Amino acid sequence: MDLNFPGIDGPVAQRGIGIIAPFDLALERELWRWAPLEVSLHLARTPYEPVPVSLEMAELVSDATHLTAATRNVLHVEPEVIAYLCTSGSFIKGLAYEKSLCDTIRHAGARDAVTTSGALVEAIHALKLTRLSVITPYDGILTGKLHEFLAEAGCAVIRSDHLGLGGGIWKVGYRTIAERILNADDPRSQAIFVSCTNLPTYDVVEPLEQALGKPVLTANQLTMWACLGRMKLPMMGPGRWLRDVF
Repeated sequence: MDLNFPGIDGPVAQRGIGIIAPFDLALERELWRWAPLEVSLHLARTPYEPVPVSLEMAELVSDATHLTAATRNVLHVEPEVIAYLCTSGSFIKGLAYEKSLCDTIRHAGARDAVTTSGALVEAIHALKLTRLSVITPYDGILTGKLHEFLAEAGCAVIRSDHLGLGGGIWKVGYRTIAERILNADDPRSQAIFVSCTNLPTYDVVEPLEQALGKPVLTANQLTMWACLGRMKLPMMGPGRWLRDVF
C-alpha cells in the first residue's frame, strides 16, 4: 500500500494554551478564531456557582483553590502558558490581586501564566494608552471596580457604559454591542475596551476600528494576544494595533 500522500507526516505539531474559564463561558469558538493553526486550546472550568454575574461571582470564580485545581487539570497536555480567562475575576481587587492569580497558576505547575485583566494592562503599556472608553455587560458596582483597576494601572476612564446583565451575556447581539461601543466613544479616548470574555465581539472589532480610527480592545482578543506573544506566535483575526506591538 502506497502511503506517499500529502500530510502523511502530520498532523502539524501542536503548541498548547491552557484556558481556565468560569463555569458559564459559552464562547469557546470565538477563542479558537484568534489562534493560528498550530495552537490548541485546552479548557478547564471553575465549579458552578448559583449566583448571577456580580461582584460575588467574580470573587467565587477567582478563588485560588479553584485556579489551582483547574491548572492541574490541563498540565498533562503540556501547555506553554495557562490563561485565566475572566476579566472581572482578575480586576476586582486591583493589580496586586491580578498578580497573585498568575502566581497561583504558576505555583500549581504552569510554565507561564496570564489573566485577562493582566493582558489589558500589558496592552495599555504597549500602546501607551492613558485614556480609555469602556463598555461592560456588568452592573454598576462591578463596572466601577474595573474603573478602579484601570486607574491603578495609570489609565483614566473617559466614558463608560454598562448593560446591567446578571446572566446570558453570550446572547447579546452584535448590533447591540456595536451601538454601545459607538456610544461609548469619545474624542479624548485613545481606545475602547470591551470587557467580559463571555461577550461576543470578534466580528465587530475590525469594522469599528476602521470607523473610529482607534483600537477596539476586547477581553478574548487581549487574552489570546498575550498568550501568543509569550509563544512568539502571531495573533489571528482583527486587532491591527496589537499585531504591531508584540
